[in-house]
Amino acid sequence: MLLVTLLAFGTVMVNAQGNNSALKVGDKVADFSAIDADGKSWNLADVLGEKSLVIYFYPAAMTGGCTKQACSYRDNLGSLEKFGVEVIGVSGDYPESLRYFRKAHNLNFTLLSDPEGKIAKLFGVPLRKGGEIVREVDGKQVKLKRGTTASRWTFIIGKNNKVLYINQSVKAATDSEQVLEVIGKAAVH
Repeated sequence: MLLVTLLAFGTVMVNAQGNNSALKVGDKVADFSAIDADGKSWNLADVLGEKSLVIYFYPAAMTGGCTKQACSYRDNLGSLEKFGVEVIGVSGDYPESLRYFRKAHNLNFTLLSDPEGKIAKLFGVPLRKGGEIVREVDGKQVKLKRGTTASRWTFIIGKNNKVLYINQSVKAATDSEQVLEVIGKAAVH
C-alpha cells in the first residue's frame, strides 16, 4: 500500500507545526479552483482521477528560495511527468506577478494565484501578510504584488484525491528532488 510505503521511508511529515487544521496523510482534498498565471480558471476536479499532483506552496514569486524551488521543479518536470504527476505551485501572488515569474525563469508548470489565502487555508498552510517587491524583468522594473504570504509546504495528492505525502519543513532548493525520490520509491502513478 502506498501510504505504508511512504511511512516506511520516513519521508512523511505530518502536522510538524501543530496546526490542527492542516490536512493529514489519508485526508481527501476538498475541491477548489483558482486563477492561474494566464488569468484562466484551474479546477482540481478537472484533473482528479487522471494524474497525481504535487501541490507546493511558496511565499513569494521572484525571491531567492522561491526561485530556486520553482527552477528545480522546472528542471525535474520531465522526470515527474513520467510518473503521471502534474506540478502546481501556489502563492499569494496576483496573476500578473505570476506571469512575470514564469517568464523570467521559463517555468513550465501551473502557477496558481491565492491572494486571499483560500487554498492555503484549505490545506492548513500558515499565512502571513502579503506585500510587494520590485524586480527587473526584460530590462524593466516591475512591481510584484501578493495578497498573502504562505509558508513553504509541499503535498502529494493521489489520483484518488487523497493526501499521500506532506512536508512542512521544505528545503526550497531540493524540494523537487525529495518529491521525485518519494514518488519513485512509492511508484505514485
